[in-house]
Amino acid sequence: MTLSFSLPASALGFTDAYLQATLAGDAGEAVRLAMVQGVSAGVSPAELELRMILPAQREVGRLWQENRISVAQEHLATSISQLVMSHLYQHLPRPAPNGHRVLVACVEGELHDLGARMGADFLEMAGFDVHYLGADVSHASLVEVVRADRPDALGLSATMPFHWPSLEKAVAEVRAVAPMLPIIVGGAFVDATPGLGTRLGVQACGTDAEALVSQVRSLLQC
Repeated sequence: MTLSFSLPASALGFTDAYLQATLAGDAGEAVRLAMVQGVSAGVSPAELELRMILPAQREVGRLWQENRISVAQEHLATSISQLVMSHLYQHLPRPAPNGHRVLVACVEGELHDLGARMGADFLEMAGFDVHYLGADVSHASLVEVVRADRPDALGLSATMPFHWPSLEKAVAEVRAVAPMLPIIVGGAFVDATPGLGTRLGVQACGTDAEALVSQVRSLLQC
């Protein structure tokens, strides 16, 4: 089957090759593109995440929604991008700590954590002490970590409309134990739902990793 791609003009010149590698299940080639044509050629990890992995992953999502690829193919492509991000992690710039801790988690039931992981990476590159909890964090576990870690801000991720009740409950339960904690929500569902932040009563909605960093900095005045 021939697949048609619609990558944004801002993507890197080898993003289409990276996308094809993830769809073909070729993890070795995907890593090679990131590390050889990317890092070794002077492309920053931030640029690779924003202009290679993110547009490729969005295209994978589009192909899945249009039934052009199977759930298994979507999962395989995503797992390869997660592997690539783990290779990039050791190359992230580490500025001096800014003294603020941010907790990042996917809401209960949310299994897609690549976007949240990317947000956590960008926060680390901005000097934040990041505690990343990953996918499908139960409400009880989230509240427990908020109590124990006492973060300066919390980032929550949700991708699909059916995660709304879980997102709403996560915000409410955190508010019950930390009423003044700044909360930022993000993810595909959040991006596609204008006014969701107001409905939730949270401080901000993130549209991408760069916006997340900007919003956290603004909220914490750092």
